[in-house]
Amino acid sequence: MLVRISLYLIFIFAFNFLNAKEVNIFTSRHYDSDIQLYKKFTKITGIDVNVISGKAKALEKRIVEEDKDSNADLVIVADVGALYSFEKKGLLQKIRSEILKKNIPNHLRNDYWFGITKRSRILFYNPDLIKSEDLVDITYEDLSKQKWKNKILVRKSDNIYNQSLVASIIENNSTKFTETWVKGLVNNMARKPRGNDRAQLLALASGEGTIAIANTYYYALMLSGKKGEDQKKAAQRIKPIFPNQKNRGTHINISGGAVLKYSKNKENAVKLLEFLTTDFAQKHIVDNTYEYSILENVEPNPIVKKMTGNIVEDVTTDISSFGKFQSKALEIMLKNGWQ
Repeated sequence: MLVRISLYLIFIFAFNFLNAKEVNIFTSRHYDSDIQLYKKFTKITGIDVNVISGKAKALEKRIVEEDKDSNADLVIVADVGALYSFEKKGLLQKIRSEILKKNIPNHLRNDYWFGITKRSRILFYNPDLIKSEDLVDITYEDLSKQKWKNKILVRKSDNIYNQSLVASIIENNSTKFTETWVKGLVNNMARKPRGNDRAQLLALASGEGTIAIANTYYYALMLSGKKGEDQKKAAQRIKPIFPNQKNRGTHINISGGAVLKYSKNKENAVKLLEFLTTDFAQKHIVDNTYEYSILENVEPNPIVKKMTGNIVEDVTTDISSFGKFQSKALEIMLKNGWQ
């Protein structure tokens, strides 16, 4: 792996050595491992990386208000819907990079934004309450059926991951179908939505529900023991299941980056994006955040690999539709009682 990235790293070092300056990132990601990567990038290139953290909407608002006076070069956010919002507000610029084009699959990028990691929002079940054979070929669409009455655990409607999942239902079915689907899902909730994804998994382990909706990396983090022995034991009491394996594949979202319209350090920003798609950076990310790599040759963290198996990912749904339909998704969710 080191050999594979060495030529790239030598190239960007030589390219930037005489003109090394800085790159300013606005990010909604909250991983210490990301900061470690930025420090590695600085060590290799001499380009200082300055980081401003915050929620995606707050960062977007600041960039809009500062306009041409903004010092932000690169925005990195944890959902494609947020990237879509930046693009549609005219805050991004097109980037031409053969490295990004080569490294990132077509369905995980466009000319404005680029996937850095993949994340999947799946189902988890409590085997003490339901048999795995009762979940064979389950789909997201099935969750509105009467058989799941008082069985489903999920966080609030203001969560962007839920909004993107509902947006994907709109994209793959219709607005009318999604209205009915959300109404059925709300009727099937085991309790009022509260807490983050780990809270749903803990509730599932304790028997408050039969099925929980959560992102895979929350479960892997619990299994790793980094959140304590109690959460590890709770995670060991539940199991993952990947919906829609027989049709379009399981829902895939991204964490991604984009160069801002008024970036004063565009070349440095592009170089950092390219660095984040190298084997070295991708391996570092998946081993620390438990997300999926955008590179086919970089395997998931062993914990994630064991739980995942040979899943079929949804590579046909236009993920920009998560942004396109996100406001409609939230409207439908609130209208039908998803708190």
